[in-house]
This record gives sequence, C-alpha cells and structure tokens, in this order.
Amino acid sequence: MLGLCLCSWQVMRGQARAQHLEDTASAPELVMPTAPPASASLIELRGEWLAEHSLLLDNRTLDKRHGVAVLTPFRTLDGRWWLVERGFVASPAPRADPEFTTPEGSQVIRGRWQWLNGQGTSGGPLFGPNREGQRLQQVDLSAWKTLGAPAFAGIVHQTGGAGRFLPWWQPSNMTPERHYAYALQWLGLSLGAAVVMIVGARRQRQAALRQRQV
Repeated sequence: MLGLCLCSWQVMRGQARAQHLEDTASAPELVMPTAPPASASLIELRGEWLAEHSLLLDNRTLDKRHGVAVLTPFRTLDGRWWLVERGFVASPAPRADPEFTTPEGSQVIRGRWQWLNGQGTSGGPLFGPNREGQRLQQVDLSAWKTLGAPAFAGIVHQTGGAGRFLPWWQPSNMTPERHYAYALQWLGLSLGAAVVMIVGARRQRQAALRQRQV
C-alpha cells in the first residue's frame, strides 16, 4: 500500500512539474500588475526598496559556498508591497550575517513570480522556530506583518534591476520524466512485494494441508 501511495505521489509531482514547465514557457510579461499574476510570470515593478525590513533566508548554497538569500520588501508606486528574493550572498563565517547594501530612491526591478502556499509560506519541514534574529528557515510572509498585507501571497525572484545579488533560485531541475521513472520504480516494488506475499501465502496453505494429511 505504501509503495502504491508513493507511486501516485510521484505521478502527481510529475504532472505538477510538467504544468510548471508549460506555465513558464507561456508566462506573460507584466508591468505593475493589479490582478493576481499567473505562476512564473515575468514582472516589472517600479518603486523603492524597504531596506530596513530585509531578512535573510538561511542555509542557501551556491557553487559550494554557504550563505543566505536576501529577502527585501519592495513598495511600488501604488503603495502596495511585494516580497523580493534578491539573490545569494555568501556568509563570512558560520552563523555570521553578511553585510550587503540596498539601493535608495526610485527603482525599476524585474523578476519571476512564484506563488506561496495558502499560509503564505514556502512550506517544507521546520526544525525549531522559523525565525532566529534576521534569519528565516523558510519564506513566511507573516514575518513582514507590520507592513500590512502584501500585494499578493507570493515572492518575486529578482532577475534584473539594481539591488540584485548572485542568482540562486530555480524552481527545480527534476524533469517530469524522472518523477514518472520513480513512480514506475515504486510500482515495480509494490508488485514485487505483492507477488512475494501471494507466493508465501500459497506455500503456507500447502504446508498446512500437508500437515493435516499426515
């Protein structure tokens, strides 16, 4: 039963990945959107960084270096704010927060849109509290609740404009075909286990019959 559940899960992940690739290929380019943007949309925003509200997404790696991803709210000209993931910055030492600068004044930035889950988080397992100092274990919009509600419950992964650091984020390298291959593996294991159980049960019945005949 567990193997069949894992098989089904991998099939659903493969379908979701295929849908994401399709969304990315057909993603629109939006300038200052006022309606909820489609997943993977390329967005252009005009406004200013809220540098004092920057936080750090902990435990990121890039080219075998350990560091953080910088998260800074961006307030657009219409007064709304968007959470922007600006890229990777290496940590100078374990658990030491890196120093970084944020451009001041009016800016134009561009990025790729990613929706968060229904709780406004990126999800995933948490081991202990989500926030420690300026660091977050996972994206959680409630960390910026003093700013009020964001424009939309998602995050912009910056691809252009001032204030961008080393590009770090990518949705996933795993293809739909790999998920389907894993699904077949789980299906094969489930079928193998079922055959073993059937053969074992048959042998037990045959042994019981022989004992009664003696």
